[in-house]
Amino acid sequence: MRIFALLQSLLFIVSSFSVVDSNFKMWVDRAAIDVTSGKELEFNPIKASELKVSSSEKQRCREWYEKNVLFTGGEGEPAYDFRVDGKSLKKNIKDWSFEKGESQPSQGGGTATAVFLKHKKSGLTAEVQGVIYENRATCEWTVHIQNTANENSPVIKDFYAADCSVRTGLSDLYVSRGSDPAPDDFQMSRTFVNFIPMRFTANGGRTESFLPYFNISGKTNGAVLALGWTGQWHTSLAQKIGSVAIKAKQEKFNAYLLPGEEVRSPLVSLTFYDGGNPLKGFNTFRDWQKDVTVIQGKNANLTGFVIANEFSTLTCDQLIERVNSIDESVMNGIDYFWMDAGWYKYNESWYDGVGNWIADENRFPETIKPLSDAMAAKGKKFLLWYEPERVRENTVLYNKGIENKGWTVQIDDNIMWNLASDGACDYLCEYILNSMKTNGVSMYRQDFNFTPLAYWEKSDKDYFGGRTGITENHYVTNLYRYLDFLLDGIDGLVIDNCASGGKRLDIEMLRRSVPLWRSDYNCGDADGNIKEDVLEATQSMTYGLSFWIPYSGTNRYFHSEYASRTAILTHQSLYEPPVEELTKYSEVSRYMQGRYFPLKDGKTDLSEFLAMQFDIGDGSEGAAVVYKRENVKQNEYNLVLNGLDPDAQYTVYSIDSPDETASLDGRTLMKGGIKISAENTPGAYIIFYKMQ
Repeated sequence: MRIFALLQSLLFIVSSFSVVDSNFKMWVDRAAIDVTSGKELEFNPIKASELKVSSSEKQRCREWYEKNVLFTGGEGEPAYDFRVDGKSLKKNIKDWSFEKGESQPSQGGGTATAVFLKHKKSGLTAEVQGVIYENRATCEWTVHIQNTANENSPVIKDFYAADCSVRTGLSDLYVSRGSDPAPDDFQMSRTFVNFIPMRFTANGGRTESFLPYFNISGKTNGAVLALGWTGQWHTSLAQKIGSVAIKAKQEKFNAYLLPGEEVRSPLVSLTFYDGGNPLKGFNTFRDWQKDVTVIQGKNANLTGFVIANEFSTLTCDQLIERVNSIDESVMNGIDYFWMDAGWYKYNESWYDGVGNWIADENRFPETIKPLSDAMAAKGKKFLLWYEPERVRENTVLYNKGIENKGWTVQIDDNIMWNLASDGACDYLCEYILNSMKTNGVSMYRQDFNFTPLAYWEKSDKDYFGGRTGITENHYVTNLYRYLDFLLDGIDGLVIDNCASGGKRLDIEMLRRSVPLWRSDYNCGDADGNIKEDVLEATQSMTYGLSFWIPYSGTNRYFHSEYASRTAILTHQSLYEPPVEELTKYSEVSRYMQGRYFPLKDGKTDLSEFLAMQFDIGDGSEGAAVVYKRENVKQNEYNLVLNGLDPDAQYTVYSIDSPDETASLDGRTLMKGGIKISAENTPGAYIIFYKMQ
């Protein structure tokens, strides 16, 4: 094991010297985890009663939060750190004054408290914005630093949002891949926490190598760490005696602040849980994610109909005719219509017109509003695609951007709209909101198809005096301000988070949006060709992503029962009828917003079953979905459930034979299981259970 630990450490060192935005770095990052991870994930049984947040978990969270996040100079130490003029805050507490503000209610059942710091030797101040969610044994914090002087501040560096430890003893670590895109996107790995720091980062400013979520699982207790930073985040974990050391930050920041200038850290959250079963941590974290999200329509199943993809050339009249021709039985199962890229004026293909957020007058002479009105008349929402952070030459935004210094950053023929500029952000807010209102948009799809880190670094040199990381910091801060502006500007707006599919899945983005398109591995080509293993890849992605995220979506690719049952999620979409293939699984979709239990990790192996279970949230009812791939030889599967009440009696039945029920107690279902017939190859089997 020591040899594997040393090899892992060596790979992390190689990663740290690799080109940040590269496939090689991503390969090395993942290889570092693979050398110490097991082949298959297995989880022990856990009772429904054990999944409730206990008083001891609440107390442990509260004590840690008060000593570390709300630190004011007494017991404990700050959960964060930064250097001012080379001097660490933690090692020079006497250089700062601390004052705690009044507590106030916060979104999601939390209590917010700010701690104000003032540097005694300069005009720097800091504000730690902390929130505790006692019912979820979770706390979070963000650090803001501002220069209140009339001159430039001393240099700030090593700006750690988290520099702390949690007492979990010797611990395992559960971490997921990001989006490559590949069939194994979001695959979960289990390894041990190494005594030599384990280094995890974004790749090029997006969640490609790893997702920024970490379940640190000790024998008696654990903690789930998560980051909110839609940029180049950095996290390191190291095993200590009795605890795990955590560091997290924007990877590179080394800058002074101008008078009045302010920067912020990533958002950090910790979810505390007792016992050695990581499923307790995963499910408490999922529950908290649901509490704090602001997406509209949560706790509801949404089904979308893709009326025009990026290759569509249909006119407004033709699209309206298509909407009006849809059979009422199909229409009843649709919540929104989806129109993807290419609705604006472009030259050769959809991507060379980004920056023209005005409908192509040849196809839409009166904007897209007549089409969205036709949808609204039928009680449906309208989803429209945008990619506001990328512009191409000779587009509306490009011409506006070059009139204002620092509003755009160009590398080759790809141009970034520079949200780090407050003026550029303000203009984009008004421009896109006006476009959305003009076109009757009620669901907003934001794509992001390039890695931004090189642009941020160029902007640092060109527009911000060479201050490392300052562009990224202002850009990410204004990205959240932009999205909040849109949410405030349109009542009930739903934001779809697509960044080449699943490359911006941090908690700050997920508070504002839902990933309706999780991975570009699922994309078809211009002729509609889909990858042969897309269904098995989709199943695997749902298995992996569900550990962390209670809301996501994908598309139904083929007209078959197997394809439709593969596409079951909280948010679903399809290109063609019948809609009934999706809507008849709405009860399963509802359960998917509750608790999650991974049962059989078949990954993308066609010779393996894959099985998942979703529960309403208290062990009283739920469903298991079992996928039999095409090379599986067995015609029977032993379904062992989890998260039930061992002493309760349950009625169990298949969706295909609801009248053929079995009555079993929870203990039997969680220990011995129940055998189900799996004759169809490939096949997808849905088993419901309900407490009697």
